[in-house]
Amino acid sequence: MAREDQHCRLLMSVPGVGTVTATAFAAGVEDPANFRNSRAVGAWVGLTPRRYQSGEVDNDGHISRRGDNQLRGLLYEAAAVILNRSRDTSTLRSWALELKERLGFKRAAVALARKLAVIMHAMLRTGELFDPHGGTPTAT
Repeated sequence: MAREDQHCRLLMSVPGVGTVTATAFAAGVEDPANFRNSRAVGAWVGLTPRRYQSGEVDNDGHISRRGDNQLRGLLYEAAAVILNRSRDTSTLRSWALELKERLGFKRAAVALARKLAVIMHAMLRTGELFDPHGGTPTAT
């Protein structure tokens, strides 16, 4: 139980991520070693585009929507909070706002939700806090 509490406190250092999202993510992932790399978590949650390939056709479609619906929704809400309500300046938020200008709110929120899942998995694996200015995270 203490390990799960530690994971939740660690994940709540990410902007937009609260108790419910951190608990759901930690419970869903269970052991970070279950994934080959952090990018695989985005596909596991269902936040990566579907691919259709046949002959010369190679199309990226909508998100795959595989995995836990509730966790995917919570990550989307955390991304929406970062895009709309957060006033903190971070490299993550500035990247998402730039994406929002180019692609629109919904696509930017989905991309940010996938990035949040990847970051949160890496945080669980390394045990480091979120660094809002990129670079090397601070050690706990």
